[in-house]
Amino acid sequence: MTSRHRRALIGRRIHESILDLIAVLNLPQRDETLIAETGVDLDRALLQVLVAIRRFGPIGVVELAERGGRDHTTVSRQVAKLAELGLVERRPSAIDRRVKEAVLTEAGRRVTEALDAARERMFLPALTEWSDRDLLELDRLLRRLADDLTTAATLAERKED
Repeated sequence: MTSRHRRALIGRRIHESILDLIAVLNLPQRDETLIAETGVDLDRALLQVLVAIRRFGPIGVVELAERGGRDHTTVSRQVAKLAELGLVERRPSAIDRRVKEAVLTEAGRRVTEALDAARERMFLPALTEWSDRDLLELDRLLRRLADDLTTAATLAERKED
């Protein structure tokens, strides 16, 4: 088997593994368990938007929608609902004052921290048999993959412009 062929097969297996992970992490029951465990009164869609704002914010609605592969009008309504609940606030972008960015409030930060703690309690049992070295290596390689894919996507966007 040629190196090129082997790399293609491995690439396919990595892609399949990533899809399997995404499928498990996006199970509706998982979010419902998180919501119940933390006592947060949010529907799943708002939960996902809130977590994305924490991860990527301050962030404009259009970019937030693009990152989630969703319609910006829907995401805009969801951000407005989160603002009504006092979990995010909208403020003008420091870069472009015409753009309103969503940023977590202190209440939103407390909610996402509670969600993180619940997620950790759900996630860590799957890793009990992993060595510290394996965990560090997985963390390093996943970060590298995410960074390299982000760089590749950025370069592809620049070529299109």
